[in-house]
Amino acid sequence: MRDFHLPGRSQVLATEGMCATSHPLAAATAIDILKRGGNAMDAAIAGAVLLGICEPQMTGIGGDCFVLYTRPGEQEIRALNGSGRAPAAASAAALRAEGLDTVPVHSAHAVTVPGAIDAFCHLSETEGRLGLDALLAPTIHYAEAGVPVAPRVAFDWANDAATLQGVARESYLADGEVPRVGHLFRSPGQAEVLRRIAKDGRDAFYTGEVAEDMLAALHAAGGVHTAEDFAATACTPTDPVSGSYKGIDLVEHAPNGQGATAILMLNILAQFDIAGMDPWGAERAHIEVEAAKLAYDARNRFLADPDHTARLDHMLSPETAAKLAALIDPKKAMTAPAKLSEAVHKDTIYITVVDRDRMAVSLIYSIFHGFGSGIASEKFGVLFQNRGAGFTLQEGHPNELGGGKRPMHTIIPGMLREDGRVTVPFGVMGGAYQPHGHARFVSNLRDFGMELQDAIDAPRLFGESGRLDVERGYSPDVRQALADKGHRVEIRETAIGGAQAIRIGAEGTLEGASDPRKDGCALGY
Repeated sequence: MRDFHLPGRSQVLATEGMCATSHPLAAATAIDILKRGGNAMDAAIAGAVLLGICEPQMTGIGGDCFVLYTRPGEQEIRALNGSGRAPAAASAAALRAEGLDTVPVHSAHAVTVPGAIDAFCHLSETEGRLGLDALLAPTIHYAEAGVPVAPRVAFDWANDAATLQGVARESYLADGEVPRVGHLFRSPGQAEVLRRIAKDGRDAFYTGEVAEDMLAALHAAGGVHTAEDFAATACTPTDPVSGSYKGIDLVEHAPNGQGATAILMLNILAQFDIAGMDPWGAERAHIEVEAAKLAYDARNRFLADPDHTARLDHMLSPETAAKLAALIDPKKAMTAPAKLSEAVHKDTIYITVVDRDRMAVSLIYSIFHGFGSGIASEKFGVLFQNRGAGFTLQEGHPNELGGGKRPMHTIIPGMLREDGRVTVPFGVMGGAYQPHGHARFVSNLRDFGMELQDAIDAPRLFGESGRLDVERGYSPDVRQALADKGHRVEIRETAIGGAQAIRIGAEGTLEGASDPRKDGCALGY
């Protein structure tokens, strides 16, 4: 139990339904959908789409999603890949011929076709109850009436506003200025797009006037996208991957997501007595960071489009983890693996919902970098993701940019399963940090017996680009001990990631937890 003398938040308890996400309006909308007879999928879609207006720097209808979910009365975890593909004419060789060694992050070359809308339409039809018109109505209302800019949103908006280009500045700035806390952000163009989708389904987005508006913006920016690329977009049901850590199964979305990285990292940590270490001491932190280096190096070598991913079984093998663990020196930091083959980011939203029938949904939805590519369509203000920056231009690499391919994705929804029963749908935002965050969350629960909210609140650290970012929750003594082991320790201005989770109790109680690093909350009824 937390110390009630200190600032913090308690987990939320309920029985009928629960939502945890990064903005209160989205959480409230999800609960309202449940009270109106919708199921967890209805609620998750309604809340996720609204987050594109509440947190437009993080996500939107120009982005992608991945979903894990169960059906009422079932424990089977299903997965849906809602990530878009590179246009058919995309070519790594052409970019290499221009002298490029990476995909330009804020260019039309980085724009893959948005996949989330197709996924939401598919899931509404196959798994939902209420229909798209009911699910999109809250976002249509708020896009027209306006949403007050929340504190964390304003912080991120200021950091990322320079990304916005051309007409995107008209749609996402207030008279050329970064919106302040409390400013009403409106997007009437997106409201009209959603109104058309509610009436005519996914074709209203991927064909016709909306698609023409998007294509015009991409062509003006030098893109090679075609109407056929948009019309052919289709989400893909797939099988998740999983691994066991001390009696708990971590279930992740399969590639092109990076969920297998979290499983490998936990398999490496299982070779050490993590539970015998100080949870906030230098010893645990060092082992965890070194394990992440090795797991991420494997990710960069193997993960890609599902049709091109190599050696996934090898990556998930406990034997592989044991060999990698032997490379870790408890007293000395290793040289970081090769530079990441994709451009890392910190901008994503996550929502999880469980309903009275215990249908559970774990949904993550993103435009990649803050404000994505920075390119928006002129008429409707659709802001494009830059997921194509997740490709490499290295010739022959599984994740090499190519026509019709899906890039390696950083966004990963998660679920935990114990004794065959799904117990915790959860997600950890934060771009490349996500696998590390998943592994730490599981370790916090399993090795140290933390409550759900405590496991989320706990201080974080993450190694990238040759440095070790640590939050202020780590003491100066621990930071010095890590530096003595050879880590280049820095405290960054931005907190590391964000997380949301729901525990499904065996006796009928739902427990929700939401990260104070974001503006959101857990709500139940």
